[in-house]
Amino acid sequence: MVLQLTEVLEVPLRERNDWLLAAGFAPVFRARELGDPQMAQVLSAVRTMLANHEPFPALAVDRVWNIRLTNAPFDHLTEMIGHEVWQRIGGPDRNLMRLLFHPEGLRPFVANWSTIGPLLWHRARREADAVGGDEMKAVLEELSPVQDADTLGSGQEAPLVPVLPLILEKDALRLSLFTVISTFGTPQDVTADEMRIESFFPSDAETEALFRNLAGA
Repeated sequence: MVLQLTEVLEVPLRERNDWLLAAGFAPVFRARELGDPQMAQVLSAVRTMLANHEPFPALAVDRVWNIRLTNAPFDHLTEMIGHEVWQRIGGPDRNLMRLLFHPEGLRPFVANWSTIGPLLWHRARREADAVGGDEMKAVLEELSPVQDADTLGSGQEAPLVPVLPLILEKDALRLSLFTVISTFGTPQDVTADEMRIESFFPSDAETEALFRNLAGA
């Protein structure tokens, strides 16, 4: 009955285990490491998606927004900000929240931060309340003191465009990108259930040409 209820309510697998424990039963869904032999097909699928998305950036993240896998264009994107960006923002893992919201990360280069920053922050907050648990909340609490009131509030009203791009500017470089998020359709493992692939697409011809030229080089 617990499993039927959680299935109908579309409860994430990690929380289904919690429901089972609360009802006096043992958890049934495992959380395998990506290197586990039983996860070979999952790992292969993620790598294929990342590779096939080139020359544009893509990455795979877990429920805490820790970056698990990337393709070469995403690595080039972070190198444009600075080779030492991961050292500047700190943390035990390469975390997308830290990359976006740390004052030494991408944030100073986001031209439309007042619009996109609050949207991303509240999205992360909703995910933390839903599936992120204490780990995601700890990342948010770590980053909260260095956020301005607009980021933590509602921010500026977003323009009514089909998708809201992330606009990065550094020196003469300008990039405009939007993301498409993919998840596994029928996961039976907690790791697969919580993983998502974020694929960046160019929002204008100039950004598309830049990444295609980088791939050619």
